[in-house]
Amino acid sequence: MRMESKQKKQNTTLQQRNYQQLQQKHEIKRPVLKNCIKAFFVGGLICFIGQAVSYFYIYFFNFTEQSVGNPTVATMVFFSMLLTGFGVYDRIGQFGGAGSAVPVTGFGNAVISAAIEHRTEGFVLGVGGNMFKLAGSVILFGVFSAFVVALVKTLLVIWGVL
Repeated sequence: MRMESKQKKQNTTLQQRNYQQLQQKHEIKRPVLKNCIKAFFVGGLICFIGQAVSYFYIYFFNFTEQSVGNPTVATMVFFSMLLTGFGVYDRIGQFGGAGSAVPVTGFGNAVISAAIEHRTEGFVLGVGGNMFKLAGSVILFGVFSAFVVALVKTLLVIWGVL
């Protein structure tokens, strides 16, 4: 890698090198540690709320710990879609960065944001067509990942490791 970067430096003109130095001089330093801490706490708060929703379903609707996952995920996605519609989740995302995007609520936000963005094109081609562009790839890779994990687990069981 170093050889390539040295060759790139040798191939640049004096004007390009001066511009790169000027750019580095004026580049805004990103507060990486601060952003990581904010993302950690925002993501943790979202997960805390999800755990509270799980306990709500267990306590009031007699779900078990094994069966409470699906209604909890559906509720969290619904909450994020509702907050996105009111413009609140975007502010949470601005503050928390990846902390708001990584939990399942980020998926709900991304789906509904695409629908809101393309609503002027109509309900079928605009909202419906663009809403599921993201959902399709997530579902595809989710199913493929689940298949690979199940295959590995099956092979480990066959080989007697598990």
